[in-house]
Amino acid sequence: MRKKIKTTEAIFPMPVLMVATYNEDGTIDVMNAAWGTMLERDHIILNLTETHKTVKNIKKRKSFTVSIADSKHVVEADYFGIASGNNTQNKFENSKLTATKSENVDAPIINEFPICMECEFVEYQDDKYGCGVIGKIVNVTADESVMKGENVDISLVDAIAFDPYTHGYYKVTQRVGNAFKDGLQLKN
Repeated sequence: MRKKIKTTEAIFPMPVLMVATYNEDGTIDVMNAAWGTMLERDHIILNLTETHKTVKNIKKRKSFTVSIADSKHVVEADYFGIASGNNTQNKFENSKLTATKSENVDAPIINEFPICMECEFVEYQDDKYGCGVIGKIVNVTADESVMKGENVDISLVDAIAFDPYTHGYYKVTQRVGNAFKDGLQLKN
C-alpha cells in the first residue's frame, strides 16, 4: 500500500554541488547547491535565486566553478550551505580548504573536491519557471586519486548526495549495474 507524504524536494539523490566564485574584492565565495544538473552535454543548470551572493558574483564575473562534494569534506560542504556569503566574512577561510585560480575562467577551483567543472556564465532565468543560472562547461578536471586510467571511477570519488526527506547526506559509492546494457536482457 502507498501512503501520501508531504510534498518536498522529492527527487533523491540530489547532488551536493559546491559552486565557487570570486567576490568583488577577490576573496573566494562557495555555496552548497543541491538543485543542479546537466542541461545538455556541455551546459549545467543551477536552480539558485538572485538573493545568493554567489549568483551576484556569477553575474558580475561571468564565470564560476562547480565541484562534486565528497564524504571526506561533508562538514565543509554543509558549512557552505549554512553560512551565507551575504553576511559571513571569511566564509571560505573558515573552511580551511584551499583553492587554485582556474586557467580557463575567472573562478576558483577548490582543491580538496575531486571533480570540478569550470563554467562560463550563459544566462540567468528568473521568470516563474526560470531555472536560475545556466553555464557552459569549458573544462573539467579530476584529481588523479579518483582516476582509473583515463576515466573517473565514481567509487573512488566518494561523492555525497542530499536526502530532502530527512536532510541527510549519503555516500554514492557502489556500482549496481551497467547503463545501456543491463536492460537489454528484457528486449525481445
